[in-house]
Amino acid sequence: MKNKTRFLVHGAIIGAIYVVLTIIFAPISYGPMQVRVSEALTVLPFFTPAAIPGLFVGCVIANVYGGGGMVDIVFGSLATLFAAFASYKMPKKILVPLPPVLINAVAIGLILNYLSNLPFFASALWVGLGQMVACYGLGYPLMMILEKYENTLFKRGR
Repeated sequence: MKNKTRFLVHGAIIGAIYVVLTIIFAPISYGPMQVRVSEALTVLPFFTPAAIPGLFVGCVIANVYGGGGMVDIVFGSLATLFAAFASYKMPKKILVPLPPVLINAVAIGLILNYLSNLPFFASALWVGLGQMVACYGLGYPLMMILEKYENTLFKRGR
C-alpha cells in the first residue's frame, strides 16, 4: 500500500508542477514557436514510472488552457504520454530527453498543420527546436541535479 501511495503522490506532484510551469510560461508554451518549459520534466521517467501518468494528466490539464481544443487536448497529451513511456525505456541517460523532442515535433507539427493550416515541416522543425531547448537545455541538467538526490527523492522503478 505504501508504494501505491508513493506512486500516486509522485505522479500528482509531477502533474501539478507541469501544469503550473506551462501556465506561468503560457506566452511561450503554446503555438507554432513554443518552448514549453514544463517539458523539462519529461526526463523524470528516468527516476520514477509515476512520472508517466503524472506528465500525461498534467499535459491534459495544461492543454485545456491552450486554446487548441479537443484535438490538442487529446492528441497533444497522448504524444506526451508516449514520449514519457519511451523516455522511461531509454537504455542510456543521454537518450532520455530524445523521445519528447521527436514525438512532439511530429505530433504537435501535425496538430498545428490541422488546426492552423501551418506547413507541417516548418511546424515540426520549430516545435522540435523548442523541445530541444526544454528537454536537453533544461531537462538534462535537471536530470544531473536530481541524480545526486535520487535515493532520497525517488525509489527508482527501473
